[in-house]
Amino acid sequence: MSRTFHRITATIAAVAASSALLVACGDSSDSASGGDGLLASIESGSVTLGTKFDQPGLGLREGDGSMTGLDVDVATYVVNHIAKDKGWEEPEIEWRETPSAQRETLIENGEVDLIAATYSINASRAEKVNFAGPYLITHQALLTQNDNKDITGLEGLDGKILCSVTGSTPAQKVKEALPSVQLQEYDTYSSCVEALSQGNVDAMTTDATILNGYAAQNPGKFQVVELEKDGKPFTDEYYGVGLKKDDQEATDAINKALEELHSSGEFDKLVSKNLDKGEGIDEATIGDLSFLDS
Repeated sequence: MSRTFHRITATIAAVAASSALLVACGDSSDSASGGDGLLASIESGSVTLGTKFDQPGLGLREGDGSMTGLDVDVATYVVNHIAKDKGWEEPEIEWRETPSAQRETLIENGEVDLIAATYSINASRAEKVNFAGPYLITHQALLTQNDNKDITGLEGLDGKILCSVTGSTPAQKVKEALPSVQLQEYDTYSSCVEALSQGNVDAMTTDATILNGYAAQNPGKFQVVELEKDGKPFTDEYYGVGLKKDDQEATDAINKALEELHSSGEFDKLVSKNLDKGEGIDEATIGDLSFLDS
């Protein structure tokens, strides 16, 4: 009788374990099939948004811990617009710093729901994440010390030390056009600004929007130098909102929010609020990514 009891107990335990395994596999499949993501996070009442923490006028963490900047305001508008459109409460927002070199990884790992962080849309990035937007177009420029009269354009960088951030493409584009340039890369733009301030580099390069923010933060110390090639802007940088790959429903929802942001005139107000005159910004066509094919 005792041995029979033990055999029955063992059989029940084995069935229970098998059932638990099947449930676990089913849960894993549900998660992998897209049970999470931006829309689910907004509906749950809590989202994690990625931006820069060291770019004045775009994404900056202030001394009191609050977040300011155009990208911060755009991301906030987007999630609140989606919540309102869906009939949900506005979610609580947690901000996550997203350095250039880590953006795709943070999205792929599900550590952020979306990223608005001077995020230029390009083909290699679009293979790993979805992009909504673009919500603005800017152009590559240089930041130099205000008394530097030697660097007035691309040719002035001949033999000079040029700074940019790891994982960003602008410095490489200059290097391709002018091989004599000496590249110095740091993890953050603020490190480049410090190096420029101390005279350790001759110039830094990135988007005009970013550089204008640093120039405005340090009046009289730096100047922004436009870069041109054959009379046209050296590059066109299309800022988009990055999110989980193949999440088309959320991408469409973000584009709808961005269209309302622009058509209502609110975007122009946010630009004026954060970037003074809005120099270095051109209008973009939201949802049009045809430039990736050129």
